[in-house]
Amino acid sequence: MTFREPARTAARRTPSAVAAVLVAVAVVLIGVLAHRWLSSPAATADGIPSGALGEAGGAVPDGVTVFDDEVPAVANLDPRLLAALRKAATAAARDGVEFVVNGGWRSPKYQEQLLREAIGRYGSAEEAARWVATPGKSLHVSGDAVDLGPPEALGWLSAHGREHALCQTYANEPWHYELRPKAPAKGCPRPYPDPTHDPRLQP
Repeated sequence: MTFREPARTAARRTPSAVAAVLVAVAVVLIGVLAHRWLSSPAATADGIPSGALGEAGGAVPDGVTVFDDEVPAVANLDPRLLAALRKAATAAARDGVEFVVNGGWRSPKYQEQLLREAIGRYGSAEEAARWVATPGKSLHVSGDAVDLGPPEALGWLSAHGREHALCQTYANEPWHYELRPKAPAKGCPRPYPDPTHDPRLQP
């Protein structure tokens, strides 16, 4: 009896633990789908934004990884960020997880187009600023930020990103990661609620 009691207790707790994991995955999945719909311009059949500047300006075709040097959105990232991403992606691959790049470096003109589309979509510059920064302030334009997926990758980064100095920057953007060199020793800083609270992006 003394050996079976813990087993029954664990069994009673298992459904709650499974439910919590499923809810977390669902939240991340919804966030990723919303991001792809809300912050990306209209795309053609091959995944390249139509009416934008194309791949040379930072548009990302489907299925790009952090190892795709021929894609400017990846190749033009800050070298330290790119090195950390590749180290983390290699570790994640051992767990059967692949990083997909949904956004990386962007040209100022491409960022401006995304901002104009966000203003049209959200109805005001103030609301759009919660999702898309101006070209002069964007950390994508400087090559210091990357948007990643799929949900499995975001779950892996949530658990292991700090070990590789990769941290989620904004609470409303679970896909947006930046390099934080002190994270392995001190942990990731608390995410800003959204970009409008980031002092680096203020006028």
